[in-house]
Formats: sequence, C-alpha cells, structure tokens
Amino acid sequence: MAGFFSKSRKSDSTVAEVEEVNDKESLLSTSSSDGKTSSSSDIADETTPLKSAAGGILDTKVDIDEFSALTDHDAQILRQQVAVPEFQATFWTLYRFADRKDRVLLGVAFLAEILSGAMRPLMTIVFGNVTQTFTQAGSQADISYYETYNSTDYNSTYYDYNSTYSNYNSTYESNQYLSDDEYRQRISTLALYFVYIGLGDIFFTYVGTFLLMDRGEALSARVREQYLKATLRQNIGYFDKLGSGEITTRISADTILVQEGMSDKVGQVLMSLSTFLTAIIVAYIRSYKLTSILLSVIILIVVTMFTASRYMIKFFRLSLTGYSVGGTLAEEVISSVRNVQAFGVQDRLALQYDQYLAITEKWGLRAGLALGAMIGSMWFCVYCNYSLSFWQGSRFLASGELGVANVISVLMSMMMAAFASSHISPNLKQVTNGIAAASKIFATIDRVSAIDSSAQIGATLDKVDGRIEFSDVRFIYPSRPDVTVLRKFNLVVPAGSTVALVGASGSGKSTIIGLLERFYRIVGGNITLDGHDINNLDIKWLRRQISLVSQEPVLFSCSLYENIAYGLIGTPYQSLSYAEKRELVVAACHQANAMSFIEKLPEGLETDVGERGFLLSGGQKQRIAIARAIVSNPKILLLDEATSALDTKSEGVVQDALDKASKNRTTIVIAHRLSTVKDANLIVVMSKGEIVEMGTHNELLDKKGEYFNLVEAQQIDKLKKEKRAAMMGEQQEQDEDEKLIEMVQIPEKAAPENLKLSRTKTNASVRSVSSMILCQQVDPQEPQYSLRQLIMAVFKLSKPEHKWMAIGGISAFFNGLGYPLISVFYANCISAFRNGQNDPESMRATVNVFAGLFFMMAFIEGFARVLTNGALAFVAQRLVRRIRYLSFRQMLRQDIAFFDRDENSTGALTSTLSRDAQSVEGISGSTLGQILNAAVNVAAGLVLALIVAPKIAIVCAACVPVLIGCGFFRFAVQARFEEQIKKSHSKSAAQACEAAAAIRTVVSLTREDDVWETYHQALEAQVKTARLSTNVSSLLYGAAQGIGFFIMALAFWWGSRFLRTGEYSLVQFYITFVAMIMGAQAAGIVFSYAPDMGKARSAASNIKRLLDSVPEIDTWSNDGVVLESVEGDIEFKDVHFRYASRKHVPVLRGLNIKVKKGQYAALVGMSGCGKSTTIALIEQFYRPLAGQIMLDGHDISSLEINSYRSHLAMVQQEPVLYAGSIRDNIVLGSPVPESLTEEDIIAVCKQANIHDFVSSLPNGYDTLCGSKGILLSGGQKQRIAIARALIRKPKVLLLDEATSALDSESEKVVQAALDVAAKGRTTIAVAHRLSTIQNADVIYVFDSGAVCEMGTHQELLAKGGKYFELVQMQALEKTA
Repeated sequence: MAGFFSKSRKSDSTVAEVEEVNDKESLLSTSSSDGKTSSSSDIADETTPLKSAAGGILDTKVDIDEFSALTDHDAQILRQQVAVPEFQATFWTLYRFADRKDRVLLGVAFLAEILSGAMRPLMTIVFGNVTQTFTQAGSQADISYYETYNSTDYNSTYYDYNSTYSNYNSTYESNQYLSDDEYRQRISTLALYFVYIGLGDIFFTYVGTFLLMDRGEALSARVREQYLKATLRQNIGYFDKLGSGEITTRISADTILVQEGMSDKVGQVLMSLSTFLTAIIVAYIRSYKLTSILLSVIILIVVTMFTASRYMIKFFRLSLTGYSVGGTLAEEVISSVRNVQAFGVQDRLALQYDQYLAITEKWGLRAGLALGAMIGSMWFCVYCNYSLSFWQGSRFLASGELGVANVISVLMSMMMAAFASSHISPNLKQVTNGIAAASKIFATIDRVSAIDSSAQIGATLDKVDGRIEFSDVRFIYPSRPDVTVLRKFNLVVPAGSTVALVGASGSGKSTIIGLLERFYRIVGGNITLDGHDINNLDIKWLRRQISLVSQEPVLFSCSLYENIAYGLIGTPYQSLSYAEKRELVVAACHQANAMSFIEKLPEGLETDVGERGFLLSGGQKQRIAIARAIVSNPKILLLDEATSALDTKSEGVVQDALDKASKNRTTIVIAHRLSTVKDANLIVVMSKGEIVEMGTHNELLDKKGEYFNLVEAQQIDKLKKEKRAAMMGEQQEQDEDEKLIEMVQIPEKAAPENLKLSRTKTNASVRSVSSMILCQQVDPQEPQYSLRQLIMAVFKLSKPEHKWMAIGGISAFFNGLGYPLISVFYANCISAFRNGQNDPESMRATVNVFAGLFFMMAFIEGFARVLTNGALAFVAQRLVRRIRYLSFRQMLRQDIAFFDRDENSTGALTSTLSRDAQSVEGISGSTLGQILNAAVNVAAGLVLALIVAPKIAIVCAACVPVLIGCGFFRFAVQARFEEQIKKSHSKSAAQACEAAAAIRTVVSLTREDDVWETYHQALEAQVKTARLSTNVSSLLYGAAQGIGFFIMALAFWWGSRFLRTGEYSLVQFYITFVAMIMGAQAAGIVFSYAPDMGKARSAASNIKRLLDSVPEIDTWSNDGVVLESVEGDIEFKDVHFRYASRKHVPVLRGLNIKVKKGQYAALVGMSGCGKSTTIALIEQFYRPLAGQIMLDGHDISSLEINSYRSHLAMVQQEPVLYAGSIRDNIVLGSPVPESLTEEDIIAVCKQANIHDFVSSLPNGYDTLCGSKGILLSGGQKQRIAIARALIRKPKVLLLDEATSALDSESEKVVQAALDVAAKGRTTIAVAHRLSTIQNADVIYVFDSGAVCEMGTHQELLAKGGKYFELVQMQALEKTA
C-alpha cells in the first residue's frame, strides 16, 4: 500500500515457525494482543519503499520531479522551500566547528596517539638486543646443560643458533661469552627499556585518549547546537516534508555516531597506523629488500581497506536514511498514544514501524558484510605475509645475504605491522559511520533556507500602523503542488480594524495567517504592511509585531509563567526586571480569564504544564496561549479559532478581553463560532481560496447570502426576554471560575489543621477517600540489574539467531587460536634458522613446511574472519531491529499514566528507541567478534605458555589480573558515566524534539535564539559532567596499555634466569613469550571497547527495564470478561479521580452519571471541570481511585480490555492523523481492515461530509495527509477523524469536542450525520458549542468534578440554572 498503514494480515504461525524463517522472513516472534503471532507476511521485506514524513515514497533510484506540471517560476519557488542538497562529508568535516584552542588540543592528541603507536615497534629493537644477549650467553648455558642433561635436540639447535646470530650487532663481539654479572646487568638494562616504553605508552595513551574523548564530547555538542540552530531557521515547507521524529533521531542518535567518529576511535586508528608505519620503518632499516617484498602484501591490505570502507559508508548512510523516516513514524505514534490505544492499532502501527526497521536492517547488514569481507581479506593477507616472510627470509639466510638477527627483526616488525593493521578496521568502522551520519546532519546545517529567520536582512519600520493588503496573491503549498490554495486573492485590512475570516474548512483562512507570518512564499502577487512588501522586511522584526493564537494551542514543557513570558521575546519588555515582567504576565492572565484557575494552583504561575501542556485542559491551554499573545501588546493580532476550546462562560470573558485587546490594533480573526466575530469591522466570507462576500455582521445578514446561511446553522432557539430577565435575577451563585479552582487545592498534608476543620462534610469525605487511597499507594522502585542478568536478557532476545551466534562464536574461537599457533610456528622457524649455515637445505625444507602451514592458516583464518563478522553482523542487525520493534511495541503497551511522566516525553522515548538499540549494536557485530577473538587469544595463549614453560608463564600470568582490573574499572566508570549522560541527553533531546514539533509556535514567537540558548546550556553542562569521568577512564585505559610492556620486561628478566641455567630452551621461551605478549595485547584491545561496553550496559538495562514493565491497564492481557453482546449502558457510580502526575489535584469528586443504551448524552461545563477526563476513564486510559464505571452492569475494570475498547470509538478535541494517505487514516479505525471495501470508506466519508472534498483532490483518497496531517486544515482533519470513528461501527461513540474545528455549514451536516450515527448506539459528547447538543437525550452540566444539573435542553432551560446562562451567552442576534 502506498501509505503508512497497510491492511493487517493475520497468520496462525507458531513462535517456533517464526523463529525458523529464513532471512527474507520476519525476525519477530512476539504475540500480538489477540494472541496471534506476527508472521513474515506482517513484516516488510527488504524491498519496502521509504517514505518521507509527508508519506511520499523516497526512491533513491528514480528522481521524480513533483513540480514538473508547474511553470518554471512556480516550480522554482516551491522547490527552494523543500529541496535539501546532497552533502558528502569527509573525515575533516567532522571537525569543522573546532576553534583554534580545539585544533591545538586535537593536534596534541593526534601527536600523543601517534607517539603511543610508535612506542610499540621500538620493542622489536629491544627484542633484537635481548635475543643477541641470550645467544651470547647461550654457550655457557649449553655447556652446563650438556653436563647435566646429556644433550637434547633443543640445546644442540640452540648452540648452532648462537654462531649464526654472532654477526647480529657489531656492538657485541662475536662469540663473546658473558659472565653471570654481565649477563644479569645487560638483561636488567634491556628490561628497563621495556619499562620506559611502557611508561611512555601510558602517558601518551592517556593524553591522546583524554583529549580526543573530551574534545569529541565538546565538538559533538557544537554539532548538535548547530544542527538545532539550522533546523530552527528553516522555512516551514521544509518541516512539511520532514517529520519532527526524524529531527529527534538526527540530534540524539546520529550525533552520537558523529561523536564516536571524531573521538577515541580516531585515536585508536591513529595509534594503529602509527604502529603500522613505524614497524615498517624499523623493518626497512633492518633489511630494505625483504621488507620491500613483504610490503606487497601490506599494500594489498591498504587497498582492501580503502575499497571496503567506501561501500561501508554508502550502505550505512542508506541504513540511517531508512531509520530516520521510521523515527518520524515513531514520534507521531508516541505523541498520539491516546488515539492509538483508543483504536487498538498498536500492533498495526508497530508492524508499519518495522517496515522501516527492515530497510535499516537490510543496509546495516550489507555494511556489516562489507566490513566482514574487509577483515577476512586483511587477515588472509596477514597470514600470507607471515608465510612469505619465513619463506623468503630462509632463502636470504641460505644465500648468506642476511643474518638471522636481521630476518627476525624484520619478521617481528612486519608481524607487528600486520597485527596493527588488523585492528584498524573495527575502529575505522566507527569513523566511517560517523562520516555517513554527518552527511545528513551537515546537509541540514548547510541548507540555505528559502525564508531564513536568522538572516538579519530587510528593513524595519520606525512606526507600525498595521494596514495590511493582499494584492493578487496566489499560493500553492510546496508539499502539495497539485492544489492551488489561493487564486488572485485581494483584501485590504485597514489599520486598527478587526477583520474576520469565515467559511468552510479548507477555504484558505488559516493559509492567510501563515502567509502573514511568512511561513511560506507566495507564487504570485504581494502582501504589504503599511505599504511595504513583507518580503523586504526583516523577518524576525515582522513576526515580533504580530501575535498569533493558533487553533491548536502549543505550550512548552515549563512553567505557566515561562510560557506566557515567551510572548515578550524580542519586544521592548524583554529587558524588564523579573518583577516588572511578572506584573505584565499577571495582567495578561487576568485579561485572558486565566488567573482565576492559576492563582489557586499549589505553585501558581510556577506550575509546570507538562509536555505539550497535557496537565491542562484544552480551554486552559487556550487561555494561556491568549495571555501569551496579548502580554506584549502587539500591533497586529492573529486569532485562528482562539476561543474554540473554551466553555461558553470563559469564552464570553475572554472574547470581551480580546475585543478590548483588539482596540487600536489590527486584528484578523478566523472563527467558526460566529458569535465571536459579529462585532468585527469587516467579515470576509471565503470559499475555495476566493472571497465570496464581505461586510459587517448586519450587512451580511441583510444580504441573506452565504454568511446568513452560516449564522442560521448556528442559531439556537431564541428565548423570550421576559423569561431570560426573570431567570437571570435568580442566578447569583458563586463565580464559575471560583468553583473550577476548588479542584486544585493545596495537598492534604500541607493544609493547616484549622483549615481541615473548616471544610464541609461533603468535601472532607471526598478528599479523605482520595487521600486515603493515595496514601496507601507506594511508588514502585526502579529495578536494578546485574551484568549477568543483562547479558542473559540480550542473549534471550537473540534466540532466533542463536545458530548464527554459535557459528560466529565458533569461528571467533578459531580466530582466537591464531596467535597461539603463530607462536609455535614462529618458534620452530627460528629453530630451523639456527641451522641455516650448517645445513641450508634442511633449514629451507623445514621452513617451507611451516610457510605452507602459515599459508593454509591464511585461508582458514580469512574464511573464519568473514564467517565471524558476517554471522555476528547478521545477529547484530536482527537484534537491533528486534530491540527497536519490541521496545516500540512495549511503549505502546503501557498505560497512559506512563506517558504522563516527565521522563517519558515523546522526545525522550523517540531518542531512547534510536539510541539504546544503537548502543547495543556498538558491542555486537565486528566488535563482539573482536572481543571474542581477544578472549580466546588470552586464554589459549596462557594455557599454551603454562604447558611449554610454566615457571615463566605463571609469573607473567600473575600480572594479567592487574591488566584486566584496569580494564574492568574503566568499564565500571564508563557504565556509571553512561547512566548519567543518558539522563542529560534525554532531557536535551526532549527539548530539541519539543521545539521541532512546535516549530510554527517557536518561529512565530521568535523563540529560535531562546530555544538554542536553553539547549546550549544543557549541552555545556553535559560536557563539564563528562570531563571527570573521561579523565579517569583515559587514565585506566593508558595503564591497561602500558602494563603489556611491563609484562614483557618481566618475561625477559624472569625468563633469562631459566635460559641461563638451561632449564628452558630459547624455542620454549619464544613460544611462551609470543603467546603471552599477544594475549596481553589482545586483553588491552578488549578494554579499548570499554566505552562501548559501558554504553551497551546502560542501554541493555534501559531495554530490560522497559520490556519487563507490566502496566496496570495491560492491552496484552487476555484476563477479564469478554461480553458476547453489548447494549451500551454506561454508568458512573461515585467516581473519584486524580492524575498520578498531580496527585494533590482532585479532578472528579464523586461523579454519578447514567447513560442508557441508545441515548445521546452531552457533557457541558467549564474548562477543566473533568469532562475530557470522563471520556478518558470510559476508554480505560486510567482507573478511578474510587467508585465504579459500569458497562451493561459490568465493572469495566473486570472486562478484557481489547474486547471492551473494540466496542468504543472516540473523536478527540485535537484530531490526530498520521503521515500516510487519507484512505490509510480512515482504514486505521476498523478492527478488521481486510474486510473493508471502497464503498464502506466512501459511505463513512459521506456521513462525515468529507467525501466531496476528497473527491475534488487530484489523488482522491490516496492524497497524502503529511506528518500529523499538516497538509490538511483543522476542519478537514476533524472530519477524517470522524469518518475513522464511524467506520468502526461502535456501540459507544465518544465525542470530545468532535465538531469544534468545523465551519458552520460543515458542522450542521456533520452534526446531522452524527445524530443519525448515534441512533442504535450510545453517544457521549463533550461540547462547548451548545447548538451541537441541544437535541441530546440528556445533558449533564459539570461543575468542579461533579454533576450540578442534568436534563434535556428544554428542561434545563426551564430551570434557568447554569445551563441556561451558558445558552443565552451563545445566542446570535442581530446587533443593534
């Protein structure tokens, strides 16, 4: 299917069958909520197309110009708004934000790493001198050995070796025998050289690693900052094509890759390269001819690395592209989790998410295979190099061209060069990954925005009157180039006047607001402010003259005060003192009728509103947004459905405030509720991007045209003046807002004793019920896991790939045996060399055998390396995909209270999805193979050494725990650091995600600099926090590296004693020495991955904690009663409720309502009185603290949750659509999408009055909605949401302001459709626009979390109570 949401296909496959599928089938063996297993048909295969955030397919092979049907002029304007040029990053690009200080420190770090690498080949020189000393002292040992043990093959060979070696170094005299004192002194001196090399290695490794890690943290923070800054300056058309989830993925996951690519991994590569080059130089000094021959193999290694790395970068970039689009889907779904759970589409959306994971897996696996091929080829070359070294060296020895000393020195150097080259690739992978990730990030950073809010260009006016004129304006959305929204639009808004725009949804009203804010570029005509083209004005200055209240108000996750004070940014009031600013904020809150509920909150204006303001009701959020808009006393006020979410009483107060605020300033109002615009100086009626009629309220009523029809649709039955006057006289009750505030009293425990005694009995009993229950609740402790538990958890997650893991592990085992075998071959070749001058033919025959064995090992080890890395790369990619899929699915399993917590914001959860799986991948694949190799190398080398020369080996082995201890403590430090850094990264990522998701609000408030500064401070704190941990970690790593040389010193010093006495031969010593030293070096390499292991442990802990969590309301549980049939009786029995995130705020206080089957019940009342909470409780988003909610006489908490929700459908106050087609979004509502026909979809769209609009679009039902439905107007989105609810054929229909965003004409038709749809089913509607519910069977009037009135429309009017007051305030009459 073209959209995000394909029809779900069921399968009866068992778990075992799923686990055994081949690599083209699903890797997932988890059961869905209905108990069925997701099979391969549910999971995307590797041909799944990529789609943009708008839902369009991204085809990397076919370049389709979506603007080709337009004129060149129009196409160029639209293309500029969405085009993102390709950027090819290089290694040096990663450091583009380094300043002079950074460059100096990086230079020092690079130099330190190079010197650290150069330390190692110096060992071969000392090694040669030690060998010379051993050979010179050997004759005395031989004599003693002959006398004692009567000669052996080892010693006879050893004797000859000395004569061959006598010309090694002219410093030592040929065949000079050393006394015991001279021998010990010389060995001690040479052992000290090893110690000096070790100390140098510790120092240089520490300096290089610390500086690179520290600068990597600092520079990656700058990359994050610059990426966010670049993102915030982009034009809005860019975001229509790019989802906020993709931005979160880039800023949280991709920047980590960039950080790894520029920090300690670079040091590892430099260190290995330095070792490689220095070893070759030493080898050249010893014998240029032999070294030149061996270099042919080294060149082949370099060519292999270069070729493979190009493919790795290409594949990894494609892998990142796949996940970034999946990240957008994840962000959309998590941000609308209430809608997801209400429709029970968690598994369907998880499978859609998995389609993008399949793309990521496909390219990630190819990158892993390319790496495996490179590593296998390199090791093949390494062993070929050994074979060639001994074979060619024996020829030179036999001809007398070289001595043994030179051959051995070259062999040791070339072996070290090969060893170093083999460790370049795993770290080079991290660097290439960083370069690939940087391409996308720097493409955004370098993108020139079509409307750049950061560019300080354009004029500013000394005085603004506020006259706005649209002249022949033509406009097309860049994300929907086939639809012309405005055609030759002309309108003059006189300075200081109020102009109202009314008309059907999709007529272009909100587009006018967007163009005034310069969110988009027009393709024709011009827009002027006081005669100046707005394109020629400074964009930030322009936006600071305008205040905007959007249809769906956006609040930021901070205090109420901060949210309102954001309206002062860029104005003269910004520089005022805190006290003066607070006065302005308080005044604005009073004007917006918001102070009444704010001042009784426990923390007043300092109360945190939660992510996107979720702790406030829709009406409360809108009042805060209005206060933010008017706090700066703007010259131009834009109100896009500014009071749509307010109850009637609040609307009256706020509208009066807005009317006052509109005096002496230009105001443009968009409204569907026409009572709010009847006093406008000019009312403009729009349809399909054109003006139909204009005039005042009275003039348009007299015309009896379009406006008259709209008014008629909203007219509530007129009440007689006498009755109204009589009833009004009796209504002198407590102010509505005062009653609303009773639900936010101070916590019980904080109340003084006398205050408790003064409370009424009713309130005391209500509070005691809630308080008692809350006091009994104990907050669960966050579980902690041991390393063993985490390893077992990850192992279980990889269960379907255990056979591949076994293949990789067995191959790694054979890889690890390579160096212990080398030590045996190496020692025997040296043994043969010593007889070279006496018996060249025998020597060559022996060496040829071992050269052949080396060559055989080249094939075995090369193949084993490919197999290891290929198998483990497959396991790693499957594991990453499974972790992301299961984590995402587990997130959607959680109850809504989980998402209400601060730490579980959308940005934090989206960041967790991308980062944690990536961290686990960092310790799997080739890295895991390297660790397994090293572990086997250490163990096998130690065992071999203990067998051959136990007295030498056991002393050297005693030092290994010190080496391992350094590495372990580094790992522990790194793991603790990762826990700290995760929390700070999550917080900063959530801030960035919040800004990206609310980009229109951010730019209209000109908050770009403020958002960046907040983000900058958070990152700066992270860098400082990381420095101490980095310091300790680097010191421990340096110690681990240097201890290897100390072990060498000890091995030579201690081994010399046994060589002197003849207890061990030189061959035995070489076997032991090479086996132990390679083991020590391998252990050092293992602990170079300590940062990766630390990240992996932290990530595994987070993943296990999430996967182990079981919510109170569990959609995976089959427990509970499944009702065979549902009538639809709903009843609340004395229900009490408080949100877990604000336990001190009572929301429902003994709520009692009863809705009989088939009834249409309406809930009305003040904003924040508990109406939407009632809907949420019916949906079982939460459980009440006390009381019962009944369906057909059954407590809904005892019913099976999925079966129960299948009988419900909900339309929310803020409609939620997903990136995909209109058809996809409608089909999402059906529990059985495979049974739907095109006729079913059309039928519900006709009911929702959306079919005609959809049919008029070029692509009809396949038209893309864009990220979060951004390409549709509010009314269009809401009608699609209604169609989605109706296609569900629910027994209970829940409407939370379902028609609030509709124009009058559409509302009338949709309301009629809803009235028809309500027949035969129970309908519960929350409404502020009372005309929509006047035909309800029963109306419940809410007040302070309880019902204060109930009855029909006429009965309540007759009572003359609160409902009557609400109705009379909405009556539309011809103004006098």
